[in-house]
Amino acid sequence: MDVMELAERHLVARRRTAAAAVLGAVREWRQLDPRDLSASWAMNSPRLLAVVSAGQTAAAATAQAYTDRATRLQGVQPEPAGTIAAASFAGFASDGRDLASLLYLPVIDTKEAIADGASLAEALAIGERKLRMLVDTEVADAGRSADGVGVTANRAVRGYVRMISGGACGRCAVLAGKEYGFNRGFQRHPHCHCTHVPIGNRTNFRGRTLDARDYFNSLSPAAQNRAFTVAGARAIRDGADITSVVNARRGITTTGSWVRDDVTHRGSVVRTGMLGQQLTITTDSSTRRGMAAQRLRNLDKDKARGRGARHVRRLTPEAIYKLAGTDRTEAIRLLHRFGYLY
Repeated sequence: MDVMELAERHLVARRRTAAAAVLGAVREWRQLDPRDLSASWAMNSPRLLAVVSAGQTAAAATAQAYTDRATRLQGVQPEPAGTIAAASFAGFASDGRDLASLLYLPVIDTKEAIADGASLAEALAIGERKLRMLVDTEVADAGRSADGVGVTANRAVRGYVRMISGGACGRCAVLAGKEYGFNRGFQRHPHCHCTHVPIGNRTNFRGRTLDARDYFNSLSPAAQNRAFTVAGARAIRDGADITSVVNARRGITTTGSWVRDDVTHRGSVVRTGMLGQQLTITTDSSTRRGMAAQRLRNLDKDKARGRGARHVRRLTPEAIYKLAGTDRTEAIRLLHRFGYLY
Protein backbone atom coordinates (compact mmCIF):
# COMPACT_ATOMS: atom_id res chain seq x y z
CA MET A 1 0.00 0.00 0.00
CA ASP A 2 1.22 3.53 -0.80
CA VAL A 3 0.20 6.76 0.88
CA MET A 4 -2.46 7.63 -1.71
CA GLU A 5 -4.20 4.29 -1.30
CA LEU A 6 -4.14 4.81 2.45
CA ALA A 7 -5.69 8.27 1.99
CA GLU A 8 -8.42 6.85 -0.24
CA ARG A 9 -9.32 4.24 2.38
CA HIS A 10 -9.25 6.91 5.07
CA LEU A 11 -11.63 9.08 3.05
CA VAL A 12 -14.05 6.22 2.38
CA ALA A 13 -14.15 5.24 6.05
CA ARG A 14 -14.85 8.82 7.08
CA ARG A 15 -17.66 9.15 4.56
CA ARG A 16 -19.23 6.03 6.05
CA THR A 17 -18.93 7.55 9.53
CA ALA A 18 -20.67 10.72 8.33
CA ALA A 19 -23.39 8.74 6.57
CA ALA A 20 -24.09 6.72 9.73
CA ALA A 21 -24.39 9.93 11.76
CA VAL A 22 -26.80 11.38 9.20
CA LEU A 23 -29.02 8.29 9.40
CA GLY A 24 -29.07 8.48 13.19
CA ALA A 25 -29.89 12.19 13.12
CA VAL A 26 -32.72 11.67 10.63
CA ARG A 27 -34.24 9.00 12.88
CA GLU A 28 -34.33 11.51 15.72
CA TRP A 29 -35.73 14.22 13.45
CA ARG A 30 -38.63 12.01 12.41
CA GLN A 31 -39.57 11.54 16.05
CA LEU A 32 -40.48 15.22 16.37
CA ASP A 33 -44.09 16.15 17.01
CA PRO A 34 -45.06 18.47 14.14
CA ARG A 35 -47.83 19.97 16.28
CA ASP A 36 -45.24 21.42 18.68
CA LEU A 37 -41.80 21.46 17.10
CA SER A 38 -40.11 23.54 19.79
CA ALA A 39 -41.26 21.40 22.71
CA SER A 40 -40.54 18.09 20.99
CA TRP A 41 -37.15 19.43 19.88
CA ALA A 42 -36.30 20.30 23.46
CA MET A 43 -37.13 16.70 24.41
CA ASN A 44 -35.37 14.96 21.51
CA SER A 45 -32.38 17.24 20.93
CA PRO A 46 -30.16 15.66 23.62
CA ARG A 47 -30.31 12.35 21.73
CA LEU A 48 -29.65 14.09 18.42
CA LEU A 49 -26.71 15.95 19.90
CA ALA A 50 -25.33 12.67 21.25
CA VAL A 51 -25.61 11.04 17.81
CA VAL A 52 -23.78 13.86 16.03
CA SER A 53 -21.15 14.21 18.76
CA ALA A 54 -20.47 10.49 18.57
CA GLY A 55 -20.01 10.82 14.80
CA GLN A 56 -17.60 13.72 15.28
CA THR A 57 -15.58 11.77 17.82
CA ALA A 58 -15.45 8.70 15.59
CA ALA A 59 -14.34 10.81 12.61
CA ALA A 60 -11.58 12.45 14.64
CA ALA A 61 -10.45 9.22 16.31
CA THR A 62 -8.72 7.89 13.18
CA ALA A 63 -6.58 11.00 12.58
CA GLN A 64 -3.60 10.03 14.77
CA ALA A 65 -3.10 6.58 13.28
CA TYR A 66 -3.70 7.92 9.78
CA THR A 67 -1.09 10.68 10.05
CA ASP A 68 1.51 8.39 11.62
CA ARG A 69 1.01 5.63 9.08
CA ALA A 70 1.07 8.05 6.13
CA THR A 71 4.38 9.37 7.43
CA ARG A 72 5.89 5.89 7.74
CA LEU A 73 4.74 4.93 4.23
CA GLN A 74 6.94 7.78 2.96
CA GLY A 75 9.96 6.42 4.81
CA VAL A 76 9.86 9.01 7.59
CA GLN A 77 9.55 8.27 11.31
CA PRO A 78 6.63 10.17 12.92
CA GLU A 79 7.49 12.82 15.52
CA PRO A 80 4.14 13.65 17.17
CA ALA A 81 4.18 16.39 19.82
CA GLY A 82 1.18 14.85 21.54
CA THR A 83 -1.83 12.62 21.04
CA ILE A 84 -4.95 13.90 19.29
CA ALA A 85 -7.88 14.17 21.72
CA ALA A 86 -10.75 12.97 19.51
CA ALA A 87 -13.46 13.97 21.99
CA SER A 88 -12.34 17.61 21.81
CA PHE A 89 -13.65 17.83 18.26
CA ALA A 90 -17.19 16.93 19.34
CA GLY A 91 -19.94 19.14 20.69
CA PHE A 92 -18.86 22.23 18.76
CA ALA A 93 -19.50 23.28 15.17
CA SER A 94 -16.55 23.83 12.85
CA ASP A 95 -16.85 27.61 13.27
CA GLY A 96 -16.52 27.28 17.06
CA ARG A 97 -20.16 27.74 18.02
CA ASP A 98 -22.07 25.38 20.29
CA LEU A 99 -23.29 22.40 18.27
CA ALA A 100 -26.76 22.39 19.86
CA SER A 101 -27.50 25.89 18.58
CA LEU A 102 -26.39 24.89 15.08
CA LEU A 103 -28.61 21.81 15.05
CA TYR A 104 -31.66 23.93 15.89
CA LEU A 105 -31.48 25.64 12.48
CA PRO A 106 -33.56 22.92 10.72
CA VAL A 107 -36.41 23.69 13.14
CA ILE A 108 -36.17 27.36 12.19
CA ASP A 109 -36.18 26.49 8.49
CA THR A 110 -39.23 24.28 9.00
CA LYS A 111 -41.16 27.01 10.78
CA GLU A 112 -40.22 29.57 8.14
CA ALA A 113 -41.40 27.22 5.39
CA ILE A 114 -44.74 26.78 7.16
CA ALA A 115 -45.05 30.56 7.51
CA ASP A 116 -44.38 30.88 3.78
CA GLY A 117 -47.29 28.57 2.98
CA ALA A 118 -45.64 25.17 2.63
CA SER A 119 -47.55 22.11 3.76
CA LEU A 120 -46.44 20.44 6.96
CA ALA A 121 -44.91 17.53 5.03
CA GLU A 122 -43.04 19.88 2.70
CA ALA A 123 -41.77 21.99 5.59
CA LEU A 124 -40.53 18.95 7.52
CA ALA A 125 -38.76 17.71 4.38
CA ILE A 126 -37.01 21.09 4.07
CA GLY A 127 -35.88 20.86 7.68
CA GLU A 128 -34.67 17.30 7.18
CA ARG A 129 -32.59 18.27 4.14
CA LYS A 130 -30.97 21.04 6.18
CA LEU A 131 -30.27 18.61 9.00
CA ARG A 132 -28.68 16.09 6.62
CA MET A 133 -26.38 18.77 5.21
CA LEU A 134 -25.37 20.06 8.64
CA VAL A 135 -24.65 16.65 10.15
CA ASP A 136 -22.74 15.37 7.12
CA THR A 137 -20.66 18.55 7.02
CA GLU A 138 -19.94 18.79 10.74
CA VAL A 139 -18.86 15.14 11.08
CA ALA A 140 -16.59 15.43 8.03
CA ASP A 141 -15.22 18.74 9.33
CA ALA A 142 -14.41 17.23 12.72
CA GLY A 143 -12.38 14.52 11.02
CA ARG A 144 -10.63 16.96 8.70
CA SER A 145 -9.86 19.30 11.58
CA ALA A 146 -8.33 16.40 13.52
CA ASP A 147 -6.27 15.45 10.46
CA GLY A 148 -5.01 19.03 10.34
CA VAL A 149 -4.00 18.87 14.00
CA GLY A 150 -2.19 15.61 13.24
CA VAL A 151 -0.25 17.31 10.45
CA THR A 152 0.62 20.36 12.58
CA ALA A 153 1.63 18.36 15.66
CA ASN A 154 3.83 15.93 13.74
CA ARG A 155 7.21 17.59 13.23
CA ALA A 156 8.13 14.93 10.68
CA VAL A 157 5.40 16.33 8.39
CA ARG A 158 5.90 19.55 6.45
CA GLY A 159 2.33 19.91 5.21
CA TYR A 160 -0.32 18.15 3.16
CA VAL A 161 -1.60 17.62 -0.36
CA ARG A 162 -5.33 17.97 -1.05
CA MET A 163 -7.01 14.84 -2.41
CA ILE A 164 -10.50 15.17 -3.87
CA SER A 165 -13.22 12.54 -3.82
CA GLY A 166 -15.65 11.40 -6.47
CA GLY A 167 -18.35 13.99 -7.09
CA ALA A 168 -16.10 16.90 -6.11
CA CYS A 169 -17.21 20.34 -7.26
CA GLY A 170 -15.24 22.58 -9.59
CA ARG A 171 -13.85 24.70 -6.73
CA CYS A 172 -12.37 21.60 -5.10
CA ALA A 173 -11.15 20.21 -8.42
CA VAL A 174 -8.86 23.18 -9.09
CA LEU A 175 -7.22 22.59 -5.70
CA ALA A 176 -6.60 18.87 -6.29
CA GLY A 177 -2.99 17.86 -5.81
CA LYS A 178 -1.88 21.22 -4.43
CA GLU A 179 0.52 21.18 -1.47
CA TYR A 180 -0.11 23.33 1.62
CA GLY A 181 1.97 24.07 4.68
CA PHE A 182 1.24 22.63 8.12
CA ASN A 183 -0.41 25.90 9.20
CA ARG A 184 -2.93 26.17 6.36
CA GLY A 185 -6.51 25.42 7.30
CA PHE A 186 -8.41 23.11 4.97
CA GLN A 187 -10.72 24.96 2.55
CA ARG A 188 -14.09 23.24 2.38
CA HIS A 189 -17.80 23.75 1.82
CA PRO A 190 -20.98 21.94 2.92
CA HIS A 191 -20.94 18.28 1.84
CA CYS A 192 -17.23 18.54 0.98
CA HIS A 193 -15.40 15.23 1.39
CA CYS A 194 -11.91 16.08 0.20
CA THR A 195 -9.09 15.08 2.54
CA HIS A 196 -5.50 15.74 3.63
CA VAL A 197 -2.58 13.59 2.48
CA PRO A 198 0.27 14.28 4.95
CA ILE A 199 3.65 14.96 3.34
CA GLY A 200 6.74 13.94 5.27
CA ASN A 201 9.86 16.05 5.64
CA ARG A 202 12.67 15.20 3.25
CA THR A 203 10.11 13.47 1.04
CA ASN A 204 9.94 14.14 -2.69
CA PHE A 205 6.24 13.45 -2.87
CA ARG A 206 5.19 11.71 -6.07
CA GLY A 207 1.79 10.39 -5.07
CA ARG A 208 -0.97 9.75 -7.59
CA THR A 209 -2.57 13.16 -7.26
CA LEU A 210 -5.50 13.76 -9.59
CA ASP A 211 -5.27 17.23 -11.11
CA ALA A 212 -8.25 19.25 -12.29
CA ARG A 213 -7.94 18.27 -15.96
CA ASP A 214 -7.64 14.56 -15.17
CA TYR A 215 -10.66 14.81 -12.89
CA PHE A 216 -12.70 16.66 -15.52
CA ASN A 217 -11.84 14.08 -18.18
CA SER A 218 -12.86 11.24 -15.84
CA LEU A 219 -16.43 12.58 -15.62
CA SER A 220 -19.36 11.99 -17.92
CA PRO A 221 -20.71 15.07 -19.74
CA ALA A 222 -23.64 15.21 -17.31
CA ALA A 223 -21.30 15.04 -14.30
CA GLN A 224 -19.06 17.70 -15.86
CA ASN A 225 -22.08 19.99 -16.15
CA ARG A 226 -23.01 19.41 -12.50
CA ALA A 227 -19.51 20.08 -11.21
CA PHE A 228 -18.56 23.01 -13.45
CA THR A 229 -21.98 24.32 -14.68
CA VAL A 230 -23.21 23.78 -18.21
CA ALA A 231 -21.52 26.87 -19.62
CA GLY A 232 -18.31 26.24 -17.67
CA ALA A 233 -18.08 22.61 -18.76
CA ARG A 234 -18.68 23.58 -22.38
CA ALA A 235 -15.87 26.13 -22.20
CA ILE A 236 -13.49 23.61 -20.66
CA ARG A 237 -14.33 21.03 -23.32
CA ASP A 238 -13.56 23.72 -25.91
CA GLY A 239 -10.09 24.16 -24.41
CA ALA A 240 -10.51 26.85 -21.74
CA ASP A 241 -8.30 26.74 -18.66
CA ILE A 242 -10.19 25.06 -15.82
CA THR A 243 -8.88 27.33 -13.09
CA SER A 244 -9.83 30.44 -15.07
CA VAL A 245 -13.34 29.09 -15.64
CA VAL A 246 -13.86 28.35 -11.96
CA ASN A 247 -12.34 31.66 -10.85
CA ALA A 248 -14.71 33.53 -13.14
CA ARG A 249 -17.71 32.33 -11.13
CA ARG A 250 -19.00 34.76 -8.51
CA GLY A 251 -21.59 34.92 -5.76
CA ILE A 252 -20.87 31.55 -4.16
CA THR A 253 -23.11 30.74 -1.20
CA THR A 254 -21.72 28.25 1.31
CA THR A 255 -24.33 28.01 4.04
CA GLY A 256 -22.78 25.73 6.65
CA SER A 257 -19.28 25.91 8.03
CA TRP A 258 -17.31 29.10 7.74
CA VAL A 259 -15.14 28.50 4.69
CA ARG A 260 -12.15 30.18 3.16
CA ASP A 261 -12.57 30.60 -0.57
CA ASP A 262 -9.39 31.83 -2.24
CA VAL A 263 -10.43 30.22 -5.52
CA THR A 264 -13.19 32.62 -6.44
CA HIS A 265 -12.18 35.74 -4.54
CA ARG A 266 -8.43 36.11 -4.69
CA GLY A 267 -7.05 38.53 -2.14
CA SER A 268 -10.05 38.31 0.14
CA VAL A 269 -11.83 35.92 2.46
CA VAL A 270 -15.55 35.56 1.84
CA ARG A 271 -17.39 33.98 4.74
CA THR A 272 -21.04 33.07 4.71
CA GLY A 273 -22.61 32.37 8.08
CA MET A 274 -25.39 30.00 8.99
CA LEU A 275 -28.04 32.70 8.57
CA GLY A 276 -26.71 33.83 5.21
CA GLN A 277 -24.82 36.96 6.21
CA GLN A 278 -21.59 37.59 4.32
CA LEU A 279 -18.41 39.30 5.40
CA THR A 280 -15.43 40.08 3.20
CA ILE A 281 -12.08 40.77 4.84
CA THR A 282 -8.55 41.00 3.52
CA THR A 283 -6.35 37.94 3.66
CA ASP A 284 -3.39 39.91 4.97
CA SER A 285 -1.64 37.62 7.46
CA SER A 286 -1.43 40.31 10.15
CA THR A 287 -5.19 40.88 9.90
CA ARG A 288 -5.93 37.17 10.27
CA ARG A 289 -3.60 36.89 13.25
CA GLY A 290 -5.24 39.95 14.79
CA MET A 291 -8.69 38.41 14.48
CA ALA A 292 -7.51 35.15 16.02
CA ALA A 293 -5.77 37.02 18.83
CA GLN A 294 -9.00 38.89 19.60
CA ARG A 295 -10.85 35.55 19.74
CA LEU A 296 -8.26 34.34 22.24
CA ARG A 297 -8.66 37.46 24.39
CA ASN A 298 -12.43 37.08 24.33
CA LEU A 299 -12.14 33.47 25.45
CA ASP A 300 -9.92 34.47 28.33
CA LYS A 301 -12.43 37.14 29.38
CA ASP A 302 -15.29 34.64 29.24
CA LYS A 303 -13.32 32.21 31.37
CA ALA A 304 -12.52 34.92 33.92
CA ARG A 305 -16.21 35.81 34.13
CA GLY A 306 -17.08 32.18 34.77
CA ARG A 307 -19.26 31.78 31.70
CA GLY A 308 -20.21 28.21 30.84
CA ALA A 309 -18.70 26.36 27.90
CA ARG A 310 -22.03 26.41 26.03
CA HIS A 311 -21.87 30.22 25.90
CA VAL A 312 -18.26 30.50 24.73
CA ARG A 313 -17.29 30.45 21.06
CA ARG A 314 -14.42 28.04 20.90
CA LEU A 315 -11.03 28.80 19.39
CA THR A 316 -10.84 26.33 16.52
CA PRO A 317 -7.62 24.71 15.27
CA GLU A 318 -7.89 26.85 12.12
CA ALA A 319 -8.00 30.02 14.26
CA ILE A 320 -5.00 28.73 16.21
CA TYR A 321 -2.98 28.37 13.00
CA LYS A 322 -3.76 31.99 12.11
CA LEU A 323 -2.76 33.12 15.57
CA ALA A 324 0.52 31.18 15.55
CA GLY A 325 1.43 32.00 11.95
CA THR A 326 4.55 30.08 10.92
CA ASP A 327 5.57 29.37 14.53
CA ARG A 328 4.94 25.65 14.82
CA THR A 329 5.97 25.50 18.47
CA GLU A 330 3.38 28.14 19.35
CA ALA A 331 0.70 26.35 17.34
CA ILE A 332 1.40 23.12 19.19
CA ARG A 333 1.36 24.94 22.53
CA LEU A 334 -2.07 26.40 21.79
CA LEU A 335 -3.40 23.07 20.54
CA HIS A 336 -2.41 21.60 23.91
CA ARG A 337 -3.88 24.55 25.78
CA PHE A 338 -7.29 24.14 24.14
CA GLY A 339 -7.38 20.39 24.54
CA TYR A 340 -6.88 19.24 20.96
CA LEU A 341 -3.67 17.48 22.02
CA TYR A 342 -2.68 15.81 25.26
